[in-house]
Amino acid sequence: MSTLAFAACIAVWTIFSIIGVRIKQDLGLSDTQFGLLAGTPILTGSLSRVALGVLADRFGGRLVKLVIMLTAGVSAIGLSYATTYAHMLLAALGLGLAGGAFAAGVAYVSKFYPPQRQGAVLGIYGAGNVGAAVTNFGAPFVMTAMGWPTVARIWAVALILAGLAFFFISKDEPQLAQRRAAKTPPPSLLAQFAPLKRLQVWRFSLYYFFHYGAFVALALWLPRYLVGVYQVDIKVAGVLAAAFSLSAAGFRIFGGWLSDRIGARSVMYAAFGAAVVGAFVLSYPATSYVVDGIDGPIAFRIATPLPVFMTVLVILGFFMSLGMAAVFKHIPVYYPQEIGAVGGLVGMIGGLGGFVLPLAFGMMNDLTHIWTSCFMLLFALVATALAWMHLAIRRMERAKTPELGQLPALPEMANLERPERGRR
Repeated sequence: MSTLAFAACIAVWTIFSIIGVRIKQDLGLSDTQFGLLAGTPILTGSLSRVALGVLADRFGGRLVKLVIMLTAGVSAIGLSYATTYAHMLLAALGLGLAGGAFAAGVAYVSKFYPPQRQGAVLGIYGAGNVGAAVTNFGAPFVMTAMGWPTVARIWAVALILAGLAFFFISKDEPQLAQRRAAKTPPPSLLAQFAPLKRLQVWRFSLYYFFHYGAFVALALWLPRYLVGVYQVDIKVAGVLAAAFSLSAAGFRIFGGWLSDRIGARSVMYAAFGAAVVGAFVLSYPATSYVVDGIDGPIAFRIATPLPVFMTVLVILGFFMSLGMAAVFKHIPVYYPQEIGAVGGLVGMIGGLGGFVLPLAFGMMNDLTHIWTSCFMLLFALVATALAWMHLAIRRMERAKTPELGQLPALPEMANLERPERGRR
């Protein structure tokens, strides 16, 4: 029920990836204005995650999630009646609370299972990101037939019904029930927020800024990108964007299971390594060359055809889904008593990526006039995250095992005797 409710939240949270394209046309918005509109719900959902995670720890994720879903549903209905850009931004702020449900759900679901199973469990819950694929696939057809306001109303009603079903079918987490039975007060806010002082938590947040933030950003941006670069119809663009969303959400379960089996660190290395390669390939712009040949100039062009683009993109989405699961595998292990606060902060920073990156994509388009500039930015981001992770791990290994610092520069040559002078 938590996963289904989260999927409904994400479907509404990313609704501007489709209806935003029509709104952009109707209001004549620039790419920067479009990026701001598409990213505003992401901003609200991100900034609210820390508070909602803490509230879930204190009052129970079941109640907090219901309030979130009802509020976001009412805001989505209000959006359907907005007629100006300012009113749409205002409605988008309330609608964005749907994204904050993630932190409440992590704090709720993780308390039902032991640490050795939480990678798979949180992976299953995180697979609710497939809601973005539902929007990218279904919304274009509804919008074409009945207009974008109808999409907002249908998605809003579905969210409200999903919230009510979740509340009445699910039950309170065991710790909350025990605390209420014993009449024990919840932990202090100071204790809940204490882990946020650690640099490690912020490093986890950067990982999630890429894996999740870039996923949300691309889910929002891809329909616009595909229409602009490959001149496809909005319905085709929505289906193709849904393929990426499915790959970046559906395999999160596998990523959680894999993190339980081989360790989250190994999964993170694989996810970051593949993402560096994928982002580099996608960042290469279509380029025309003229080479001075033997018999005169030779002109040719290098461009990424749509099938190749989608293949690389889906592979990138697969490894991003592994990375999402691996990040949240770390949190219950390192911070079992502060899952709400730490998970909320990591989720907030990741969600902020979903707000900042679409806006940055639009600004880079306006400034550089290069469509692939969005992937250039993602390449720089993932390369930075990979470098920080590797340096941090090496530092921890050396602190734990000081003998590593005494190894020779070339360990494989340590036992070799130096040849005698004159001997060949």
